[in-house]
Amino acid sequence: MHVDIYTDGAARGNPNGPGGYGVVLEYVDSAGRLHTREYSQGYIQTTNNRMELMAVIKGLSMLTKKCDVNVYSDSQYVVNAYNKDWISTWRKKGFKDGSVMRLNYDLWMKLDELVSKHNVSFIWVKGHAGHMQNELCDRLATTAADGDNLIEDMGFTERK
Repeated sequence: MHVDIYTDGAARGNPNGPGGYGVVLEYVDSAGRLHTREYSQGYIQTTNNRMELMAVIKGLSMLTKKCDVNVYSDSQYVVNAYNKDWISTWRKKGFKDGSVMRLNYDLWMKLDELVSKHNVSFIWVKGHAGHMQNELCDRLATTAADGDNLIEDMGFTERK
């Protein structure tokens, strides 16, 4: 199965304001019907980079079987980590910069785990350039960040 995942994150008052992410999944079923799913969540206090990562994690975590996946993101931070293979170095170093854990290490570890379960290609799209799905993800993210359903960011591992 092939799935396209479009993602975006937003933070107000970055780095310490509320934020949110938006995700759109698209796939065609065996009968040729297009399916679209939208997801978003807002957080009380976060950063843009954290929301970008959370968006991709949410999209990949929704897949229940191995898929060929294109992840479209306007975050060069996320796309370059895989396309320029920064992730291999981070993985080898235990997601540490020297003796200190890499910023957002919990999310990078979770994302890397999810990527390993699928055939994932990361594709950069220019943000706010009229790309229909990227614009939708941006609206989902900003609506979540500005909404009343904000939650605490608990992360995926205990912070050190």
